[in-house]
Amino acid sequence: MAIYHCSIKIISRGKGKSAVAATAYRAGEQITNEHNGVTHDYTRKSGIVHTEILLPDHAPAEYADRSLLWNAVEKIEKAKNAQLAREIEIALPQELTREQGISLVREYVKAQFVNAGMCADFAIHDKQDGNPHAHIMLTMRPIEQGGAWGAKQKKEYILDPQGNKIYDPKKRQYKCKSIPATDWNEQTKAEQWRAAWAEICNRALEQNGHAERIDHRSYERQGIDQIPTIHLGVAASAMEKRGIRTERGNLNREIEVSNQRLRQLKARISKLQNWLKEETENTAPPTLADYIQSILSRKTQAGKAQYSQSLYNLKDAANMLNFLTANNIMDMAGLDEKFSSMIGEQMDIRDKLKPIDRRLPVLKKHLEQADIYLKYKGKKALSESEQILFTAAGNYLKGVMNGKTTLPTKAWKAEFSMLTAERKTLNQRYLALKDEVKKTEQIRKSVYSILRQEQREQQPHRAQETER
Repeated sequence: MAIYHCSIKIISRGKGKSAVAATAYRAGEQITNEHNGVTHDYTRKSGIVHTEILLPDHAPAEYADRSLLWNAVEKIEKAKNAQLAREIEIALPQELTREQGISLVREYVKAQFVNAGMCADFAIHDKQDGNPHAHIMLTMRPIEQGGAWGAKQKKEYILDPQGNKIYDPKKRQYKCKSIPATDWNEQTKAEQWRAAWAEICNRALEQNGHAERIDHRSYERQGIDQIPTIHLGVAASAMEKRGIRTERGNLNREIEVSNQRLRQLKARISKLQNWLKEETENTAPPTLADYIQSILSRKTQAGKAQYSQSLYNLKDAANMLNFLTANNIMDMAGLDEKFSSMIGEQMDIRDKLKPIDRRLPVLKKHLEQADIYLKYKGKKALSESEQILFTAAGNYLKGVMNGKTTLPTKAWKAEFSMLTAERKTLNQRYLALKDEVKKTEQIRKSVYSILRQEQREQQPHRAQETER
C-alpha cells in the first residue's frame, strides 16, 4: 500500500555531522573526508539498490564522483557551524517496480532540485521488508556559471531615501544587509517539494494502473478525523516483520485502536444528529437576535426605555439585531465563533502578505538592474560611471540567473504585476476586515452587557420563587 513520507532536514557541521560521512553511509561506499582525515567505510551495508548523482549543466563534470563532490563541499564551507547539505527522505510506492521507482525519483530530483541549480546525490534503499525509500542529498550553495561555488548570501548596502549609502560611525563602515543568493531556504519551498512528491507519485500510480493515491497534507488539513500513525523506520519495521514488538509498533497499534473508537463515536454522533434534524426540522429554534429583541421589547413595554438607552441608542440596537440575523447567529457561542473566524481570516491574510512583501523588493531590484544592464549593453563608448553601473548590473544578474543566459525580464514583470495586484486585493480585504472586526467587537460587548443585566435582574425573582 502506498504511503506518504517526505522528511526534510539539514546536515550541519555545528551538530557534529559530515556530508562525506552521510553520503558514504547512504551510498554504501568507502570515502575519506579530506577536511578531517577520517575514512568512512560502509561497503558492508546491505539494501542499497541504486545510487546516482545528477548535476546542473554548469557544474564541473568531476562532481559526478561522489567523493570529489562532497569533499569539495566540506572544503568550501569554512564555518564551524556550516550547513553542509539538505537531505530529503521519501518513501517509494510499493506498487511500483524497482525500475519505475528509480525513474520516479530521478524525474522528481531533476524537476525540483537540479533544474534549480542544486547538485543532487540520491540513493535508493530496499531490503524487501516493505519499506523502499530514497535518500536525496542536496548542495546548499549555488554554482556559478564558470563552475566555481557561489556565495550563499550577498551583502547589499542599505540606502537612504535619496539612494545614498548610510555610514555607521560606530562600526566605521557603510550599513549593509544580507540577501540570500537563492530562494532554497524559504519556508514555502518545503511545502512545494512535499506537494510535488505527492503529485508525481500519484501520476505514476495512475499511469501504471494503480488505484492507490497519497496526500502530503496532514489528516487535519484533509478534514479527516483520524490520528496519524508514526513512521516505523527501517530497524523497527524489520523487527516487527520478525514478530518482535517495538515501542513505535506498540504506539501505532494504540493509535489504530483509538482511530477505530473515533470512527465508532463519529457514527453514533451522525445517527444522533440525523435524529435531532428529523425532530426539529419543523420547529425553528429562537435565535440570539430573537432573544435580545424580546428583552428590549419587554423593557420598553415595562416603561424601562431609559435602561435601553443607557446601553446603546436605537441605531446601535438596529445594527446589532441586523448583524445577528444576517449571520444566522443562534447563541453566544455562535457570536464568539463568528468573531474568532474574522480574526482568523485577518491572520491568514497577514500570512499571505508576508512572502509577497519579501518577494516584491527582490523582483524590483531584478528589474532595476536589468534596465541598467540593457541600457548600456549596446552602447559603444561608456563613461567611467556608466561602466561601473553596467559591470555591477551584470554581476548582480549573473548571481540571480542560475546559469541561464536570457534575461527573464518579461517573467519578472509579469510576476511583479501579479503580486502587486494580489497584494492590493489582500490589503483591501484586510482593511475591510479590520473595520468589520471593530464593529463586531462592539456588538459582542453590547450583547454581553444586555445578557449580564438580564441575568442580574432575574436572580431576585428566582430567589423569591425558591422561598415560596
